[in-house]
Amino acid sequence: MKPLTLTLLAVSLAASAVAAAGKPHRKLTPVPFTDVKVTDAFWGPRIETNRTKTIPHDFKKCEDTGRISNFAKAAGRIEGKFEGIYFNDSDVYKVIEGAAYSLAAHPDPKLEKYLDALIDTIAAAQQKDGYLFCFYTLKEPEKRWTNLRSIHELYCAGHFFEGAVAHYRATGKRTMLNVAVRLADLIDSIFGPDKRHGVPGHEEIELALVKLYEVTGQERYLALAKFFLDERGNQKSGRKLQGAYSQDHVPVTGQSEPVGHAVRAMYLYCGMADVAAYTRETAYIAALDRLWANTATRKMYLTGGVGSSRRGEAFGKNYELPNRTAYCETCAACGQAFWNHRMNLLHADAKYADILERVLYNGFLSGVSLDGDKFFYVNPLASNGKHHRQAWFGCACCPVNVVRTVPSIPGYVYATDSGGIYVNLYVAGTARVTYNGAAVTLKQQTRYPWDGTVTIAVEPDRPGEFTLALRIPAWARGETQTAGLYRMATREGVPGPGISINGRPVEPLQPVKGYARVQRRWKKGDIVTLTLPMPVRRVYAHEMVEADAGRVALQRGPIVYCLEGADNGNHLPHAYLPADAQCTAEHRDDLLGGVTVIRGQGKIRRTRGADTPIDLLAVPYHVWDHREPGPMRVWIPEKPDAAEPAG
Repeated sequence: MKPLTLTLLAVSLAASAVAAAGKPHRKLTPVPFTDVKVTDAFWGPRIETNRTKTIPHDFKKCEDTGRISNFAKAAGRIEGKFEGIYFNDSDVYKVIEGAAYSLAAHPDPKLEKYLDALIDTIAAAQQKDGYLFCFYTLKEPEKRWTNLRSIHELYCAGHFFEGAVAHYRATGKRTMLNVAVRLADLIDSIFGPDKRHGVPGHEEIELALVKLYEVTGQERYLALAKFFLDERGNQKSGRKLQGAYSQDHVPVTGQSEPVGHAVRAMYLYCGMADVAAYTRETAYIAALDRLWANTATRKMYLTGGVGSSRRGEAFGKNYELPNRTAYCETCAACGQAFWNHRMNLLHADAKYADILERVLYNGFLSGVSLDGDKFFYVNPLASNGKHHRQAWFGCACCPVNVVRTVPSIPGYVYATDSGGIYVNLYVAGTARVTYNGAAVTLKQQTRYPWDGTVTIAVEPDRPGEFTLALRIPAWARGETQTAGLYRMATREGVPGPGISINGRPVEPLQPVKGYARVQRRWKKGDIVTLTLPMPVRRVYAHEMVEADAGRVALQRGPIVYCLEGADNGNHLPHAYLPADAQCTAEHRDDLLGGVTVIRGQGKIRRTRGADTPIDLLAVPYHVWDHREPGPMRVWIPEKPDAAEPAG
């Protein structure tokens, strides 16, 4: 492309981005990650480890495995054949996205220089017509777009768009965005209602096109996203449908139960929510509501993980939630978080943020080690001691999904509507929120998730009246977010959540859709204190979940716990926790980076003689497998016959 053309493109993008066609029709608008600075003792170190350890680690693995050199080969800068799996381009794009989020929070000249050089190589690999996909460019250039089901050109394009948008928003540079626009224009020239009909086997481009629309204002990208969604399951198009595995069995508006590959499904639902936010497609929203209800009440693990079947990384039947063979791919947890965040924005209902929180603190966070360079692809809820994190995988989608999800968490903390500001996550730090033309600074202090006390200093630039909506987590009300699938045992004498402003209690506390709304004229110096009691709670699964019959799980605050052999020895398979056993919490600064543990008096099941007592110690699920190998279980036998006899 000539320099003048690039200049004109940049001017066009600048103008259209400012006038991006209207605001989305969501009930909530997220406060951008660029406006939230995290200083939290829990997430802060994780975000810093992601910056200093995980991002360099992932880039190095992409270099060592040929993922990055493939672009240099496609650009003609070096000689060689394509290396790796055909969709490996996407791994590089996801690490770029994570690096961009990181740069927004923590300027890093060295990382920025590395990204500039990498993006230059990727841009050089783009073909004259805008095509960008190393596998076909290097190996079979004549086969472009011939296998949408399996080769994942459109999936890779989607991750490139997401990376380009993140890079542009973080740095203001258009080097990657320019490439994305050329690729999107090529795809738009090929696919559409009056053009070629087809859908990607692995969804992703749908949600990514909406992001590209948001920064460019080009409505054809939104229309193309909707085309790919409406084409899925469309028997009238004349093409052969890919089937339920790719959610291409019936139209998306007719789907009621998540089926097939779990990650693909999560990305599909994200795309539907994004398009619905701009088109007010009520049929999309109705379908999303049905799909969410089935997921949350029939097909979700207590950790927030989804995808129970190892057969195709897929959803199983209703209540099919095995523990040791649970798949719960880390990528699916990322997708579950993305989807519930979008549902919260659509509906302004805290039940979606409740699941977002459950996933982040449990089913997602287990996917990366404390030191940031080992990962789970699969996150089971029980292990015989042979399941461990790895530094990399042949199919490395999970490590690179982790690297972009961790630094994006600041963007999930706050949201706004026409009436006020919503607090969805309790994370210490500072946010600058633009509200009705004014600015409000929120300074949050907390030791969450180990302590349920949260203080928020509200500092508007000028005094003004608005509502501060504080999410009251379902667990703080003695409930789970999964009505009918899991229930929490009641605890007598446990106080309810409380709010005070400048030391004065707010009464009565009556949450609406999970939010306690405090409306007043706010001024600098106002301090809100939220108190969320955190007793140890027993959780029970629905009777249809056969794997959890006679068993109990432990939860404190948002944290799900597990027993490990490292703490409980080789007695673990024979141990049970009687229903009347008292459980107590204790914070341990010296253990696993500082965690709150749960102690309880259990018993060893004996076939001869009386069962013998044992002191059981449970640790947060997300930190398991950091010590010597051994068994692990989330669901603990509560009845003796659910434990293996020890003899």
